[in-house]
Amino acid sequence: PLTLTTLILTLSVIFVNGLTDAPNAVATCITTRCLSLRKAVLLSAVFNFLGVFVMSRISPAVTETVLKMVNFGNDKNSASITLAAALFSIVLWAVVAWYFGIPTSESHALIAGISGSALALGGGLQAINTSEWSKTIYGLFTSCFGGFIMGFFVCNAVLFIFRNTKRKHTEKIFKYAQIFTACSMSFMHGAQDGQKFIAVLLMTVGFSGIKADEKTVSTLTVI
Repeated sequence: PLTLTTLILTLSVIFVNGLTDAPNAVATCITTRCLSLRKAVLLSAVFNFLGVFVMSRISPAVTETVLKMVNFGNDKNSASITLAAALFSIVLWAVVAWYFGIPTSESHALIAGISGSALALGGGLQAINTSEWSKTIYGLFTSCFGGFIMGFFVCNAVLFIFRNTKRKHTEKIFKYAQIFTACSMSFMHGAQDGQKFIAVLLMTVGFSGIKADEKTVSTLTVI
């Protein structure tokens, strides 16, 4: 029952992750009417799946980072309860943030949730693998500042290149460009966030005592 509960909570976290993150990839296509709502959502779903399915086979580095980030100790039953509590807190926070329109990231909520739960379990700071945790801090600052700088220069470059071009000549170009970027964002969202939740599923399997052989890992990847 505990393993089933943890699995349901994991799927709930994946659901709210899609609820809050996936629309970012297709919002521009919908508002500019490049794609209908139904087509945009289906496109995002397909490329999210392809992202986690393909990238987890090329490099499971993100999954390995999350798996090594904290130490829940040797008591598997307590570890399962702690992981379930962390997942429930993520779902609760995501729903509250969505209701009030607060931008949020389930990726960082996941990392903070499992870290806080590991500390609450009694492991102290020794339960946190600082070398793996620092990658999250590095990624947070890099994505914020790097995205801002690249967005600034790319936007100005596009404006400069098409400064003397009439709008009717560029509409088709930008239509397919927006669809391409939506697919790319969805693909990389799956590649990143999908691997994080594969790590949670592997934790669940490990705490339940099920041997995580190659077949089990492949099955979890498909889920």
